Amino acid sequence: MQGHPKIIELLNALLAEELSAADQYFIHAEMYKDQGLQQLFQRIDHEREDELEHARTLIARILFLGGVPNVAKRVPIVVGQDVPAMLRSDLEVEYRVGDLLKSVIAHCESVQDFVTRNELMVLLEETENDHAHWLEQQLKLIELTGLENYQQSRM
Repeated sequence: MQGHPKIIELLNALLAEELSAADQYFIHAEMYKDQGLQQLFQRIDHEREDELEHARTLIARILFLGGVPNVAKRVPIVVGQDVPAMLRSDLEVEYRVGDLLKSVIAHCESVQDFVTRNELMVLLEETENDHAHWLEQQLKLIELTGLENYQQSRM
Protein backbone atom coordinates (compact mmCIF):
# COMPACT_ATOMS: atom_id res chain seq x y z
CA MET A 1 0.00 0.00 0.00
CA GLN A 2 1.27 3.46 -0.82
CA GLY A 3 0.76 5.83 2.07
CA HIS A 4 0.59 9.58 2.12
CA PRO A 5 4.19 10.93 1.83
CA LYS A 6 3.68 13.48 4.63
CA ILE A 7 2.46 10.72 6.98
CA ILE A 8 5.59 8.69 6.24
CA GLU A 9 7.75 11.77 6.89
CA LEU A 10 5.99 12.42 10.19
CA LEU A 11 6.23 8.77 11.24
CA ASN A 12 9.99 8.95 10.60
CA ALA A 13 10.17 12.05 12.82
CA LEU A 14 8.38 10.09 15.55
CA LEU A 15 10.75 7.17 14.99
CA ALA A 16 13.75 9.44 15.58
CA GLU A 17 12.18 10.63 18.85
CA GLU A 18 11.42 7.10 20.06
CA LEU A 19 14.88 5.78 19.22
CA SER A 20 16.49 8.78 20.89
CA ALA A 21 14.30 8.28 23.96
CA ALA A 22 15.46 4.66 24.11
CA ASP A 23 19.07 5.85 23.94
CA GLN A 24 18.50 8.34 26.76
CA TYR A 25 16.70 5.78 28.91
CA PHE A 26 19.54 3.33 28.26
CA ILE A 27 22.24 5.60 29.67
CA HIS A 28 20.06 6.70 32.57
CA ALA A 29 19.22 3.10 33.46
CA GLU A 30 22.90 2.21 33.51
CA MET A 31 23.66 5.25 35.67
CA TYR A 32 20.96 4.20 38.16
CA LYS A 33 22.37 0.66 38.20
CA ASP A 34 25.87 2.00 38.83
CA GLN A 35 24.56 4.05 41.77
CA GLY A 36 22.83 1.03 43.30
CA LEU A 37 19.35 2.42 42.63
CA GLN A 38 17.99 -0.94 41.52
CA GLN A 39 14.28 0.02 41.41
CA LEU A 40 14.99 3.02 39.20
CA PHE A 41 17.25 0.91 37.00
CA GLN A 42 14.51 -1.70 36.51
CA ARG A 43 11.79 0.85 35.74
CA ILE A 44 13.86 2.96 33.35
CA ASP A 45 15.21 -0.14 31.61
CA HIS A 46 11.57 -1.21 31.17
CA GLU A 47 10.80 2.23 29.71
CA ARG A 48 13.67 1.76 27.26
CA GLU A 49 12.09 -1.48 26.11
CA ASP A 50 8.73 0.29 25.73
CA GLU A 51 10.35 2.95 23.54
CA LEU A 52 11.86 0.25 21.35
CA GLU A 53 8.41 -1.34 21.02
CA HIS A 54 7.03 2.05 19.98
CA ALA A 55 9.83 2.23 17.40
CA ARG A 56 8.96 -1.26 16.16
CA THR A 57 5.32 -0.20 15.72
CA LEU A 58 6.38 2.88 13.75
CA ILE A 59 8.80 0.90 11.57
CA ALA A 60 6.10 -1.64 10.74
CA ARG A 61 3.65 1.12 9.79
CA ILE A 62 6.20 3.00 7.68
CA LEU A 63 7.02 -0.21 5.81
CA PHE A 64 3.32 -1.01 5.34
CA LEU A 65 2.77 2.46 3.86
CA GLY A 66 5.61 1.87 1.38
CA GLY A 67 8.12 4.11 3.10
CA VAL A 68 11.68 3.59 4.27
CA PRO A 69 12.22 3.79 8.03
CA ASN A 70 15.10 6.08 8.94
CA VAL A 71 16.64 4.25 11.88
CA ALA A 72 19.84 6.31 11.76
CA LYS A 73 18.28 9.68 12.60
CA ARG A 74 18.25 10.83 16.23
CA VAL A 75 17.38 13.96 18.13
CA PRO A 76 19.77 15.26 20.81
CA ILE A 77 19.49 13.55 24.17
CA VAL A 78 20.04 15.15 27.56
CA VAL A 79 21.93 13.04 30.08
CA GLY A 80 21.17 14.12 33.63
CA GLN A 81 23.97 14.26 36.16
CA ASP A 82 21.84 13.36 39.19
CA VAL A 83 18.55 11.61 39.86
CA PRO A 84 16.26 14.66 39.64
CA ALA A 85 17.97 15.86 36.44
CA MET A 86 17.64 12.41 34.86
CA LEU A 87 13.96 12.23 35.75
CA ARG A 88 13.33 15.78 34.47
CA SER A 89 15.11 15.20 31.18
CA ASP A 90 13.20 11.96 30.64
CA LEU A 91 9.94 13.77 31.39
CA GLU A 92 10.81 16.47 28.84
CA VAL A 93 11.28 13.73 26.23
CA GLU A 94 7.87 12.29 27.04
CA TYR A 95 6.24 15.73 26.80
CA ARG A 96 7.93 16.36 23.45
CA VAL A 97 6.92 12.96 22.08
CA GLY A 98 3.36 13.45 23.33
CA ASP A 99 3.10 16.81 21.58
CA LEU A 100 4.48 15.36 18.35
CA LEU A 101 2.12 12.38 18.57
CA LYS A 102 -0.85 14.75 18.91
CA SER A 103 0.30 16.71 15.88
CA VAL A 104 0.78 13.59 13.76
CA ILE A 105 -2.57 12.20 14.90
CA ALA A 106 -4.25 15.43 13.81
CA HIS A 107 -2.54 15.22 10.42
CA CYS A 108 -3.62 11.59 10.03
CA GLU A 109 -7.20 12.66 10.62
CA SER A 110 -6.89 15.49 8.08
CA VAL A 111 -5.87 13.02 5.34
CA GLN A 112 -8.26 10.34 6.61
CA ASP A 113 -5.58 7.82 7.57
CA PHE A 114 -7.55 6.46 10.48
CA VAL A 115 -5.59 3.22 10.85
CA THR A 116 -2.33 5.09 11.46
CA ARG A 117 -4.18 7.48 13.77
CA ASN A 118 -5.52 4.56 15.82
CA GLU A 119 -2.06 2.99 16.15
CA LEU A 120 -0.64 6.33 17.28
CA MET A 121 -3.44 6.78 19.82
CA VAL A 122 -2.15 3.66 21.61
CA LEU A 123 1.35 5.16 21.73
CA LEU A 124 -0.05 8.46 23.00
CA GLU A 125 -1.96 6.73 25.79
CA GLU A 126 1.19 4.93 26.92
CA THR A 127 3.27 8.11 26.63
CA GLU A 128 0.91 10.26 28.69
CA ASN A 129 -0.74 7.84 31.10
CA ASP A 130 2.20 5.58 31.83
CA HIS A 131 5.59 7.08 31.04
CA ALA A 132 5.01 10.80 31.71
CA HIS A 133 2.69 10.20 34.65
CA TRP A 134 5.19 7.90 36.40
CA LEU A 135 8.01 10.42 35.93
CA GLU A 136 5.80 13.23 37.29
CA GLN A 137 5.06 11.06 40.33
CA GLN A 138 8.75 10.47 40.99
CA LEU A 139 9.57 14.18 40.89
CA LYS A 140 6.65 14.86 43.24
CA LEU A 141 7.91 12.14 45.62
CA ILE A 142 11.32 13.83 45.70
CA GLU A 143 9.60 17.09 46.66
CA LEU A 144 7.54 15.39 49.37
CA THR A 145 10.18 13.14 50.92
CA GLY A 146 13.47 14.80 50.03
CA LEU A 147 16.07 13.46 47.65
CA GLU A 148 17.95 11.34 50.19
CA ASN A 149 14.80 9.56 51.39
CA TYR A 150 13.60 9.08 47.84
CA GLN A 151 16.90 7.58 46.71
CA GLN A 152 17.07 5.32 49.75
CA SER A 153 13.61 3.99 48.92
CA ARG A 154 14.75 3.15 45.37
CA MET A 155 17.79 1.02 46.29
